[in-house]
Amino acid sequence: MPFRSQEHATHGAVMLDSHTTRFALWAPDARQVEVECENAAPQPMQRSDDGWFVLRLPCPAGTRYRYRIDGDLSVADPASRAQPDGVHGPSQVLGTEYAWQHPDWQGRPWHEAVIYEVHVGLLGGYAGVARHLPRLAALGVTAIELMPIGQFPGQRNWGYDGVLPFAPQASYGTAQQLKALIDQAHALGLMVLLDVVYNHFGPDGNYLHRYAQGFFREDRHTPWGAAIDFRRRQVRDFFIENALMWLHDYRFDGLRLDAVHAIDDPDFLHELARRVRASTAPGRQVWLTLENERNQAHLLQEGYDAQWNDDGHNALHVLLTGEQEGYYVDYREAPLNKLARCLSQGFVFQGQPDRNGEPRGEASGHLPPSAFVLFLQNHDQIGNRALGERLERLCPPQALRAATGLLLLAPMIPLLFMGDDWGCRQPFLFFTDHHDDLATAVREGRRAEFKGFKAFADPEQRARIPDPNAAQTFLDSQPQWGEDSEQWVALYRRLLYLRHQHIIPRLPGTRALGAQVLDGQGVSARWQLGDGSELRIDLNLGQQPLALDLPARERHLFESCELPPGPPCLPPLSCVVSLTPSCPTEPVHA
Repeated sequence: MPFRSQEHATHGAVMLDSHTTRFALWAPDARQVEVECENAAPQPMQRSDDGWFVLRLPCPAGTRYRYRIDGDLSVADPASRAQPDGVHGPSQVLGTEYAWQHPDWQGRPWHEAVIYEVHVGLLGGYAGVARHLPRLAALGVTAIELMPIGQFPGQRNWGYDGVLPFAPQASYGTAQQLKALIDQAHALGLMVLLDVVYNHFGPDGNYLHRYAQGFFREDRHTPWGAAIDFRRRQVRDFFIENALMWLHDYRFDGLRLDAVHAIDDPDFLHELARRVRASTAPGRQVWLTLENERNQAHLLQEGYDAQWNDDGHNALHVLLTGEQEGYYVDYREAPLNKLARCLSQGFVFQGQPDRNGEPRGEASGHLPPSAFVLFLQNHDQIGNRALGERLERLCPPQALRAATGLLLLAPMIPLLFMGDDWGCRQPFLFFTDHHDDLATAVREGRRAEFKGFKAFADPEQRARIPDPNAAQTFLDSQPQWGEDSEQWVALYRRLLYLRHQHIIPRLPGTRALGAQVLDGQGVSARWQLGDGSELRIDLNLGQQPLALDLPARERHLFESCELPPGPPCLPPLSCVVSLTPSCPTEPVHA
């Protein structure tokens, strides 16, 4: 029998049968709590010594309710499964009914992942994303990754300001539509991954400080306020139950944990992974990935499958654009050497001091390439720019084509951001939907972030940074088709065809054979694939051709530009990918 998260949940409103709901709220700082159901008198909940308030009521699915704290504060359920009227409206009891059309879907192996990150709101909600699925499957994508969808204030937000993490964002559609999106993806052979935020709550609509201060520890702070106190069992269970809900009730194929470097309790991460694995039926493939500035390689051997490799992106970004401000300071010295280290060992920072003089990272050369998610762009790397420019506006198209060849044919797990595949030139800006004083604080705080950048040193220059709360900022971020989009689609389709035909079947057992810098403007990297064949990628991001002993032409899988006649050389801003089979007589067909 499949695992059902509601049967094991301690937090929130859980239907025990078709007419009975158990309400449970951990509110250790409250004297009394009542359940306020629509069209019914408030009902007092029973308090236990450990701060729990519990009550069973005859409430069917669809019932709207709130919790009334100490007779004067009515709040949504922090573990609400549905918020049809937003974070300040009533919660809704959610039933489990959905007729899954593909209940036997077991997922896909991780080495087959080609991930496509999307913002659900910009693509038109859950139903809008579903309309893109056939195109993405035909392109060669094997997984879509949704930016966070836990209920946030207002109609538009990146999702990282969520305050009710169990409730799918209502402005994107219903829970049924979200399940239908996942069901349709599985029909097309696509995995669906979800970005989750377990390191903080958003500022608007979060009342936990009022009745459950134990969720937080004031002695430690994150960039978003007091740290979550994962030492408490009730707090750990809140987030672990959230993970289990997404994986089992909605049948997501994996989770990406946002900024775990802000989770100051490694044992929580270990427990979450253990409980996810223990709850997963034999044969089902579920994947856990991390964002982690600390480069803690040991986590990738203790329950987690991969980490987003910011090091690889940052080195490539410096090489492609020449930018060296902000966190790119760490990569301005010898960026080619840093890229070579990424390709051969995973992380750049494996204990070396960063720009602040602090040691960062752990040794990673022993990990397989599939432990690292590589990307040229993602929501952070575009949206955390003041004007949200994409690489299409920041570097020559020849350089971007070469880097795309590296991304899609290297043995790491590739991640694309929505619009990459058609050369989208619209920005992806930071947007929210806050109001009044909070809106002012967010707008001014956003602009203050860029005081240290030369282009925005003057207040008048910073005033050009779009207001996150303006509806136009959201509209300007909607990806649009361009004049050269067909050429970009053709490039991505070709590269992903090559990946599926020649790289993915050979990936299990792959190990790096090293990478070297070529004349201060290129990198050559090699890997032994699982069947003994050798993959080689030669990349020239300089302005001069590189004299190079390239593999024989018949071994080339991909050339990002036409190679000149004469002595072997790698033209400027180009990439050549070669595959030498383990059997010398085996041909390679591009």
